[in-house]
Amino acid sequence: MTRLDALFARKPRNILSVYLTAGYPELNSTVPLIQSLAASGKVDMIELGVPFSDPMADGPVIQASSAQALRNGMTLKTLLGQAAEARRLCPDLPMVLMGYLNPMIQFGIENLFEACREAGIDAMIIPDLPFHEYMRDFRSLCQSYGIPMIMLITPETSDERIRLIDENCDGFIYMVSAASTTGTRSNFGPEQTDYFKRIDALDLKHPRLIGFGISNPETLADAQTYSSGAIVGSLFIKALATPDPTRTLLKTLGLEE
Repeated sequence: MTRLDALFARKPRNILSVYLTAGYPELNSTVPLIQSLAASGKVDMIELGVPFSDPMADGPVIQASSAQALRNGMTLKTLLGQAAEARRLCPDLPMVLMGYLNPMIQFGIENLFEACREAGIDAMIIPDLPFHEYMRDFRSLCQSYGIPMIMLITPETSDERIRLIDENCDGFIYMVSAASTTGTRSNFGPEQTDYFKRIDALDLKHPRLIGFGISNPETLADAQTYSSGAIVGSLFIKALATPDPTRTLLKTLGLEE
């Protein structure tokens, strides 16, 4: 059983995954931040962001963190070295690598899978990877290396495409809450909840996590009601400006007094 499978078996609801940009705010911030999040006992999974110069799915907060991480000298090779250190310190914590296709192609796709396996990465998210290219070029590598590709769905994704993803990918399905870039929002409106209910009614075999817009107890509760849990990104990047970002994040989400 993989770390991801073990997590969803142990905790089918109320999962909290936190995104951080590797190399932000400092080049060597990554491992201490992962340790702090893991030590809180409230964070179940880490989404480790590969900084990129044109992160098209990301809003201004994560874009700015990515730009600073690149200025700090973060590279994919350095990130994987830090991930390996985090894996040594947090042996049971699922870690998902999130990045755009261009840096991964430059690294070499099979080299990347090999390096991810050695570093203890549990899955990958590549937002700009088309599904047909996944099927043609990545699916066999995912199966060979035991590193699933997590695909994103949005309110515009057809039921047919969602079922194809459910059938041909492993791990979990990343539900983007709205057709927009990342960022916080104060609440989810009827359009979002109708979308959440529609996907829930499909009775998919893989668990789902909702991301984009989780910023307070209300949006967290909605995500946890209509899926296995939530992915928080921009909110944690903002919290890095405070003395204790993990505690700031958990307090903002209503998970700590």
